[in-house]
Amino acid sequence: MLIQTEVGRAEVVAKQLAGLPGVLSAEYVTGPYDVVARIGANTMAELHDGVAAQVQQVTGITRTLTCPIADGAAP
Repeated sequence: MLIQTEVGRAEVVAKQLAGLPGVLSAEYVTGPYDVVARIGANTMAELHDGVAAQVQQVTGITRTLTCPIADGAAP
């Protein structure tokens, strides 16, 4: 998940996200996004309605972009 935050809030937001269920890692970065979080769930519905929804409620987040990983492994 790519996250934009209010100015000066990236480090605080990353630390808050790291403690949420379903957040596997959260790092603050430079560039067009302020935080990159790796999130996980058993289903896409759980990812969207559970984990992503919780992340979006963190104070200081202004915008998120969820980018599900496409598994390229052939059966």
